[in-house]
Amino acid sequence: MTRQVLIVGGGIAGLSAALACMKAGWDARLYEQFAQFSEVGAGIQLGPNATRILDDWGLDRALESVAAFPQQLRVRSAIDGRQLGRLRLGAAFVQRYGAPYATVHRADLQDLLLEAARAAGAYLKLSSRVTAVLPSIDAVGLRIGEGEEVEGDALAGADGLWSMVRSQVYSDGPPAWTGHLAYRAIAPQRDLPKPLRSDDVTVWLGPRLHVVAYPVRRGELLNVVAIVQGAASGSPQDWDQLAVAANLHIAMGRQCAPLQDLMRAMPRWRLWALHDRAPLASADEMVRGRVVLLGDAAHPMRPYFAQGAGMAIEDAAELGCSLALAAKAGIDVPLALRRYALNRWERCAQVQARSRRNGRIFHATGLVQWGRDLSLRLLGELLLDQPWLYR
Repeated sequence: MTRQVLIVGGGIAGLSAALACMKAGWDARLYEQFAQFSEVGAGIQLGPNATRILDDWGLDRALESVAAFPQQLRVRSAIDGRQLGRLRLGAAFVQRYGAPYATVHRADLQDLLLEAARAAGAYLKLSSRVTAVLPSIDAVGLRIGEGEEVEGDALAGADGLWSMVRSQVYSDGPPAWTGHLAYRAIAPQRDLPKPLRSDDVTVWLGPRLHVVAYPVRRGELLNVVAIVQGAASGSPQDWDQLAVAANLHIAMGRQCAPLQDLMRAMPRWRLWALHDRAPLASADEMVRGRVVLLGDAAHPMRPYFAQGAGMAIEDAAELGCSLALAAKAGIDVPLALRRYALNRWERCAQVQARSRRNGRIFHATGLVQWGRDLSLRLLGELLLDQPWLYR
């Protein structure tokens, strides 16, 4: 009899898990609380560590049809606009790592994962708000809404930063406020002045702030994210607050003219307050009995390393491998799930810690800022490339 894995959450992590588990020979049953699959946010950067997995899943052509593939990453000073460093992407990355560096709209990535999960036969149920986790010795269950209950052999909590599964199983409190605000905007490149259009990933570094801009949707759109230090407002769980552009411009201060032009040209800024958790300290934080956590539910990370989606896709792939081993070798399910956590937690913790460190470096002032800029000018690609991550 085919074993069943219950998956809570229909975002990137949940749909990736559904696809990976179906490929592993398990029956994936996914429950999403909203009435439709929709991804909040705009852009995602996917390094070779993630695009290689999508290729393994047979999604390389689907990704090519919706993504952009920048030729370089440029780091510039937000103060005077000078280039500080450069990393070749494009063909250089494919040759070096066997997979491309891609930038994609979140909705496009979710759509291609959704279609792949459906084609694989995953059961995907909308309008299904999970209200309780019901563990037992030989199975694990979920309560949907006020009364419906479902049961499976394993449960994957992929329900994001404010995970209900995590709160039920671990009771370890909410994520912590970081003191940083992320403003984002997206615009058709044809609507922007020519000097502002770009096929590159550009990172602008300034005192207590940084800005990232890159193309998505085959290069037709430009996605811009500005992260500044400031006071939170609104609900911490609202990832899509309407932003006041004047507040962003005040927080940005007087930066170089090209960056100011870019910020003023972008329409309809949205806002969210960044929260995270401390880096994982052990495998126990990703698995408990028949319950595992994936993506932001397990290891939320600050967006200073562009690896949130990548780590979620890696989680799903590793979960699929562990469950395939359980199916083929007859391994006990809790043991297989623990294998997943043991194979993931240290790498995820390293990426979480590096993301925090990058935030301090990106937003540096004074002597640290001076040293950062000098190091980038002297070492450039050696500092920006991350072989330990992309391989």
